[in-house]
Amino acid sequence: MTIPTLTTDRLTLRAPEERDFDVFAGFYASERSAFVGGPLDRDRAWRQLATETGHWALRGYGRWSVEETATGALAGMVGLWDPEGWPEAEIGWDLYEGFEGRGYATEAAEAARAYAYDVLGWSTAISLVAPGNTASAAVATRLGAVKEGAIDHPRLGHLHVYRHPGPDALADGRQEGRA
Repeated sequence: MTIPTLTTDRLTLRAPEERDFDVFAGFYASERSAFVGGPLDRDRAWRQLATETGHWALRGYGRWSVEETATGALAGMVGLWDPEGWPEAEIGWDLYEGFEGRGYATEAAEAARAYAYDVLGWSTAISLVAPGNTASAAVATRLGAVKEGAIDHPRLGHLHVYRHPGPDALADGRQEGRA
């Protein structure tokens, strides 16, 4: 299994690696992870990181570790997610402390979405956002996604469903929510 590396103007999206674990576990130990199933102890965080890499093996796509290209600092995880029982294929993002407010989630998610549409042939995608997670809702909106409903997930609770514009809409410049 080869996980592709994607690059943007400021970011490198690369395969998750063991060297990411301390920062990953720190995120999942914090309250920042509450919207994505945390907090988790180190053992459960390890299993979550293994799940991230296993998703690539089982589905052929997944989430990337996101680094600031200039510094090599690990800024978060962003990518494609569709585990068993998920409502449909999702574009998701987690930014680590200190990397918010720079547009990194939007930039990385745009790269992941382009990969999903251009390489994998997806025609649509969603993002699931917990009520109260205003930062993620803002990212979804900047990506042109439109809130279209909600689901009740057995582990994560009530989640808003944001529908991303499809590849044709993006190619035609019809991306909702963009300035």
